[in-house]
Amino acid sequence: MAYYNNRDRQQEAAPEFIEKVVYLNRVSKTVKGGRVMKFSALVVVGDGKGTVGYGLGKASEVSEAILKGIADAKKNMVKITLSGTTIPHEVIGVYGAGSVLLKPAAVGTGVIAGGAVRAVMEAVGISNIRTKCLRSNNPQNVVKATMQGLMSLRDATEVARVRGKSPEEIVG
Repeated sequence: MAYYNNRDRQQEAAPEFIEKVVYLNRVSKTVKGGRVMKFSALVVVGDGKGTVGYGLGKASEVSEAILKGIADAKKNMVKITLSGTTIPHEVIGVYGAGSVLLKPAAVGTGVIAGGAVRAVMEAVGISNIRTKCLRSNNPQNVVKATMQGLMSLRDATEVARVRGKSPEEIVG
């Protein structure tokens, strides 16, 4: 007789996620008996349809750190406003010393981005975009700046609703 808890059922029913390990870091602490190694993993998880999240997992083994990062990323998933296969407008995301410029691109351009930003774009499902890291290239700050930029995106209907106008007046 097998017992299933609610968590097992949720994982079976959950849609497939794109999981990308952006950065693995090994840190060591020197103690009386020698060095103690620990690992941290920065992970990005998305469904490829406009939902994405990131997480940081820390553990004494690499696989445990990645699993903790995936769990943290799934808890912090947000919906992103998209315009087809790109973003609706240009935006600069800033977090700490990290700053990322995100520009929409025509169909066929592809993802022009560095490692950390590329992982986020592939996870969210954006296939045409141009990006540039303007300041720090620390993977944690770059991922957080990219997420901040993506979360600040708004389409014409949202802007029209805030301004009390019709979307046609905003688009022109």
